[in-house]
Amino acid sequence: MSIEKGDVKILAGDIGGTKTVLGLFRSKGKELAKIREEIFPSREYAGLDKIIRKFLPVRDPSIQSACFGVAGPVFENACKTTNLPWIVDAKDMSLEFGIASVVLLNDLEATAYGSLHLSEKEYCILNPGQVRPQGNRCIIAAGTGLGEAVLFWDGFKFRPSATEGGHTDFAPRNSIEMNLLQYLMNRFPRVSNERVLSGPGILNIYQFLKDANPGEEPSWLSEQFGKEDPSALISRLALEKKSELCVKTLDLFVTLYGAEAGNLAHKVMATGGVYIGGGIGDKILTKLLDGAFMKAFNDKGRFASFMNRIPVRVILNEKTALLGAAHYAGQLEEK
Repeated sequence: MSIEKGDVKILAGDIGGTKTVLGLFRSKGKELAKIREEIFPSREYAGLDKIIRKFLPVRDPSIQSACFGVAGPVFENACKTTNLPWIVDAKDMSLEFGIASVVLLNDLEATAYGSLHLSEKEYCILNPGQVRPQGNRCIIAAGTGLGEAVLFWDGFKFRPSATEGGHTDFAPRNSIEMNLLQYLMNRFPRVSNERVLSGPGILNIYQFLKDANPGEEPSWLSEQFGKEDPSALISRLALEKKSELCVKTLDLFVTLYGAEAGNLAHKVMATGGVYIGGGIGDKILTKLLDGAFMKAFNDKGRFASFMNRIPVRVILNEKTALLGAAHYAGQLEEK
């Protein structure tokens, strides 16, 4: 993953349903030196090309390679984004912007690459576990959607692999969660994990609990929903303990999050660690640390002691996907 060539530029991006982050980097020895960075509200643009054109109003021939982590499945270097009405095609961007090598990664795959370049201070430990340096790792990230990725040890290094695990079926474990599933089945043709483990998922859980207990939502809270993002509002009021209904919502969300993180760890034998990314985790860090997440994570019957040995960390660097895309672009430049 090192970058050793001279004075060339690299374009990288983290393309999410809510925001798009673009960064221009210069290779400097084995490190990346950031030249500049800009954040764009994704939904205000008709496509990624429009954002790049604003970021780079004129062609820059010194940009040798580009990599973008995109929230959606990538096939043959193109992606129809999951939570945006965009089609992103690397070949088209290469021609339009005059960049020789352009690659698309799933955004969680980019995060996985970025996680290999983080320092210890860029993590918060939920469970120290028993670290196996060459054990498989996985990343789960709730944000605008739910992303999941795997890092396999190939005998020499970690190889990130994208998944669409966030769109697998939501599996309830008790009567409350079964009622939640039934509630969501009445609203959606299919209920995936993303329906509960995402920003919109927090609102879905809130509405379920509100409808199950009419009268719990105070009038002042109803008025607030029109003034700020509902999911962020619910999380904030829960952390501040200003609304019992919001507290219950975040409690259930974190429990479901821990359970699905445990499922992912199970599937890939993530003895090297589970990493929590995305836009929600670091914002509700105090809640993730109160034990509910790890209790649900470990609640795997006969495998509870095995689960407790798995290290679990929260990624604190919100630019990890951008960092991963930049390093991957650096690999392209080396070739």
